[in-house]
Amino acid sequence: MQHRYPCGGMGRRRFLGASAAVPIISAFAGSGQAQELGKTAHHGPAVAASAKVGAPGPYPGKVVEAKNPLMIKNGVRSTDAIKATMDLGIKELTGATDPVEGWKHFFEPGDVVGIKVVPNGAPEAHSSFEIVLEVIEKLKTVGIKTTDIFVYDRYRGEFMGAGYHKILPSGVRWGGLDPDGDQFRLDFPSFAKDPIAGFDHDAFVWMDLIPYGDDPKDDRKFRSHLGRLVTQTVNKIVAIPVLKDHGSAGVTGCLKNMSHGTVNNVARSHSNTYTNVCNQFIPQMVSHPIIRQKFVLQIMDGIRGVYHGGPFSREKGKWTWENNSIFFATDPVALDHVEWDIVDAQRLKNNLPPVAASGSKALDPLKMEGFDVRQPQHIPLAGALGLGNFDLKSARGRRFSIQHKIVSV
Repeated sequence: MQHRYPCGGMGRRRFLGASAAVPIISAFAGSGQAQELGKTAHHGPAVAASAKVGAPGPYPGKVVEAKNPLMIKNGVRSTDAIKATMDLGIKELTGATDPVEGWKHFFEPGDVVGIKVVPNGAPEAHSSFEIVLEVIEKLKTVGIKTTDIFVYDRYRGEFMGAGYHKILPSGVRWGGLDPDGDQFRLDFPSFAKDPIAGFDHDAFVWMDLIPYGDDPKDDRKFRSHLGRLVTQTVNKIVAIPVLKDHGSAGVTGCLKNMSHGTVNNVARSHSNTYTNVCNQFIPQMVSHPIIRQKFVLQIMDGIRGVYHGGPFSREKGKWTWENNSIFFATDPVALDHVEWDIVDAQRLKNNLPPVAASGSKALDPLKMEGFDVRQPQHIPLAGALGLGNFDLKSARGRRFSIQHKIVSV
């Protein structure tokens, strides 16, 4: 098959003319015309545009924080406590009296499900093995075949570095969309038979942004292609972001996990200290209809949080705390806003400025900020695009309010 975009092909004028015909950033089908998800079968498994799943999902503005002080204590985790907290959270989110019934609100036999993990905070703050394994068990309980479950991250190296491949049950597929760290490569010949590796030539988001110093005549630099796993294989995704701050985006939660974990060419969003544009990049990527509709459930791992130095946490006990929470939502904007407030509160306890006021040209008491100013503004901007509800209190009414409910085991 010959593709149009080895290093260019469709002219920018033609692209913009086609994209103007749809109200949101869309995938491009083989004909070269912009298509909304649900109007083309080009990408195989897809959630219908009318389905009541995806961002902001069936529970807009609702965030459940399930707390259990027994989940981790002095670095020791309790699998039983984590399972009990998972059951409590899904019941509270859905209103189900039984946790399996709660999972059935989102999944049914025949679904092919991706589980998007965050490995880059290992060993202190990555998507907990206990949560990942419990998600797999609950998917199997509602009738999902083990071979129809894919646990993945964008980077195969970080995935394996965290050790996920060592703990997954037999039959569960795993890997990375990008096996070798190439920002622009779409196909990986050495992983030709890998069901996870690679990016879709025909599904991408164009953004007038390239890394500073790169050649603006190279069309590849303007596009971020979606992983083939997301466009062609799975029809639903469970995301397991982690409660932590981020030196560029302010916090890294649901939205950044959806954007930077799903597409290639992400370094352009924060390629150097002064061209930090996460506040625009993240909402534009998540606005792609395939991304926003296939991420049907957000389970944020807040067992251990990171209040500074994120997204990494390589020094044991440094800038982390045992928060003992797991968050449940279908609305990534609402959950990220709650996360933002929790991270800021923890920073205040440790005499650090709020994330939105932090940067090398702003407040930098530890002299370690890497960007001029951090940009958590991607969260309200995503809300403005209809990806979720941001306002904690709003005169515009209940539709724009967040219900943050804390329940305890």
